Parts: sequence; structure tokens; C-alpha cells
Amino acid sequence: MSHAAISTPEPDGPPGTPDQPDPHRWWALAVIALAQLMVVLDATIVNIALPSAQHDLHLTNGNRQWVVTAYTLAFGGLLLLGGRVADLVGRKRTFIFGLVGFAVASALGGASVNGAMLFGARALQGAFAAVLAPSALSLLTTTFSGGRDRAKAFGIYGAIAGAGAAIGLLLGGILTEYLDWRWCLYVNVLIAVLAVTGAVTQLSDRQGQQESHLDILGALLGCGGLVAIVYGVSQAETDGWSAPLVITLLIVGVVLLVTFGWWQKHAAHPMLPLHIIEDRNRSGSIITMALATLAMFGMFLFLTYYMQTVLDYSPMKTGFAYLPMSAMLIIASTQIAARLLHFIPPRLLMAPGMLIGAGGLYALTFIGTRSDYPTHILPGTLLLGFGIGLVFMPVMATATAGVAPQDSGVTSATVNTAQQVGGSIGTSLLNTIATTTTATYLASHLASAHSKQQQAQITNTGVVHGFTVATGWAAIFMVAGAVVAFTMVTGRAPKAREAEAEAASG
Repeated sequence: MSHAAISTPEPDGPPGTPDQPDPHRWWALAVIALAQLMVVLDATIVNIALPSAQHDLHLTNGNRQWVVTAYTLAFGGLLLLGGRVADLVGRKRTFIFGLVGFAVASALGGASVNGAMLFGARALQGAFAAVLAPSALSLLTTTFSGGRDRAKAFGIYGAIAGAGAAIGLLLGGILTEYLDWRWCLYVNVLIAVLAVTGAVTQLSDRQGQQESHLDILGALLGCGGLVAIVYGVSQAETDGWSAPLVITLLIVGVVLLVTFGWWQKHAAHPMLPLHIIEDRNRSGSIITMALATLAMFGMFLFLTYYMQTVLDYSPMKTGFAYLPMSAMLIIASTQIAARLLHFIPPRLLMAPGMLIGAGGLYALTFIGTRSDYPTHILPGTLLLGFGIGLVFMPVMATATAGVAPQDSGVTSATVNTAQQVGGSIGTSLLNTIATTTTATYLASHLASAHSKQQQAQITNTGVVHGFTVATGWAAIFMVAGAVVAFTMVTGRAPKAREAEAEAASG
């Protein structure tokens, strides 16, 4: 069992080793980054547009959540299958296929005449994203297989993965306010056309494994288990964690995934070779990714709601409020993590980054009903952005390193699955904590209100109290991620391994 080695060359990949770098690698990075941005921002871009879409298509309060859930359900559930298909067919082919399909699904969603059409289009978007996302990350892995260029490339990619959700909120606010909610979907067509043009001309890739076979039973068990868990978690957001349907879905999901793990030991062509996740550096990175996104996506939900309903920010102003955090995340990822990763062990970036992010979340637990942005919101979001920027880049670089080229697609899918499932669980788990805390607060305080004005004040205070308690839990999850990163990710700095390899060969 080999430890993740960030600079390990891919033995039979395309030109992209340290000795023979791909001449188009930076253009390839631009194409890959553009596609990844489209996938990540689509998880949040429709959130701000949702009230307008609900009004136009006459969606009920009960079924409007499917605009978001249909995407996350298909995306999170089909990622492992999408990653293995990329390995078998060829990553460049599946990358282009995913882009074209995503564009078509986006066009259908933008043209929706009723709720069912919009829900179906969002599910299609998620299915094509499940093919596109692992193809993008595995293409990055094989294009930049070692050296400082790899660290720079993963710094840019990690910045997009972290900041994409906030960029989606800003773009959604601008498009909804100045054009129409449908442009939150149509914009993907423009992005996809650019990305497909670049992919055809700039990307190179090894051929798929024509001699291999898809593990059909593994696909059914793995994807079925993930769909059940993601669906169960999304239902928990509205029905509560004790609802029979939620409990049943979570139990079925766990049973299917346990059976999937057993089957992968016995299958002739396993969909997820277990040696991939048995590596402690890789599994530690994947767990760290899940805990980071669990905390961050829950914060996005609460902070967006807080700024719009308690502070009365417009959708666009809310989007702009996230810009400093996104800028800090990009700086930390591209200018600090990318420069240091070649020289220091990955855990010395991951663990401090998680602790800094936890500090940012802790700072946000002190907000109140009349807090102002510069002194109460900005410091916490800046710390969170800086911390996440230090985490995402080394997590992705470490999790995808040292993998045989024929397994890079499914490995990339595993990282994406951790991000997607972590975000889904975080949103629902922290939302449950917030709503139950608020309900308890209101039950004990509303009785003392003697006017409607007092009732409104107590209600706002209760909502903010629920938010701060949930954010405190998010900070605890970030601290847990720091412990996981520091104790499990024990790989050395790439420069140290390269020096050792040179000494051994000399």
C-alpha cells in the first residue's frame, strides 16, 4: 500500500510527466477550471433565483426544494459511476459528453414551462455533472503529474472548488435582478460552448480501457446507496431526522454501501478498487474534505438567510457580501498553499487551515439582530475563506496523487462525492440544529411578548440564536477535520521525496 505522493508521475498517461510536460497544460487548466466552475456554482446559483422561479411556475412551498434537491441527488448519487465510466471510455470523451449534456439540460431548465420540466432538467444537470466533475479532476491529475506546476494547478482548481458556491450566489443575484431567473440556467450554455471549444483543441488524454468491463452490480449498490443517503438527508431538512421515510432511506443507504464494500473485495472488475481508499493519506484527505464542506455549506445557507431576512439585504447585495471571502479563499489557495505545498507536508496546510476556518465560524457565532457587516460578518467570513483556501488545494492534490491512470477517474469521483455528500449532510444537519434551537427559544420567550413589535423582535432573536448555535457546531466539525488531517495525512513534502528518489537512483 503506497502513500499518496503528490509528485508521482503517471506511468502511462499522456505527455504530462515532470520530464515531458504537456505543452498545452495551462490552456488545458483554463478549460478544466471553467467546467468545474460551472458545476460548482450551479449548486447555489439557483438559490437566489428560486423565489422568482417559484412565482413564474406556480411551485408550492412543499415542492420548490426539488429545484435544488433534484440536482444534488443526481450529482451525488451518480458520481462514482461517472468516475468509472471516465476511466473506461476515456476522460476527454466523457468530459466533452458531460459538457454538451449539461448545456442541453440547462437550456431545457431555462425554457421550463412548469415545475416538472424544471425538476427534470435539474436532475439531468446533476447526472451530466456526475460525469463531468470526475473527468475534470482526473484530467487535471494526469495533465499535471508532478513538480511545482502541479501545486499551482491544484491551487487554482482548489480555489474554484471552494469559491464557486459563493460566486454562484453573486452571479445568481446579478442575473435575477437585471435579467431573469432563467438566465441562471441559460448562462451554462455560454460557458459550456467555450469549454467544449477549448477541450477539443487543448486537451489530450490516454485511451479508455476497452478491455475492461463495468461493474454493474457495484454500480447499482454504490449509486443506490449514495442516492438513498443524499435523498434521506435532503428529506430530513423538511421532514425532520425522526421521520420514518428519512430513517428508512438512511438505513437502506448504509446497508447498500456496506454491501457495496463487501462486493468490491470479490468483483473481478470492481467499480472502486479498495486499495484506493485504504491509503491513509487519501482516506484522511477525503474525510477532511467531507468535514470542511459539511461546515461551509451549512454556513452558506444560514448566512444567506440571515442577511436577506434579518438584515434586509437584496439578493445582489447578499452576493457581493460573499466577495471578500471568495477573494481570500483564492489568495490562500493560489498564493500560499500552492507555493508551500511543494516544500512542506500536506497536513501542515490542511490542519491549520481547518483551525483557521473554525475560528472564522466561531467569530460568526457572535452576530446579533442588529450586527453590521464590517465588524461582525466580514472578519468571520475572511477567516473562513482563508482557512478553506489552505485546505481544498492540498486535499485534492493529495487525494488524487499516486493513483494508476486507469483509476484516476473513480478516485477523482470519490473526492467529489465527499464534497457533495458532505455539503448535503451539512446543510440538512445544521439546518435541523438551527430550527430546533429556534423553536425552543421561541417557545420559552414568545409568551412574554405584549405587542406585535415585541413578537417580531423575539422571533428575529430566536432565528439568529438558532443560526449561531448551528454555526458553533460547524466550527466543531472543522476542528474535528483538523484532527483527522493531522493524524491521518502523514505524507511528506514532495521536494523531500524527490530528493530521496534522486539519491536512490544516483
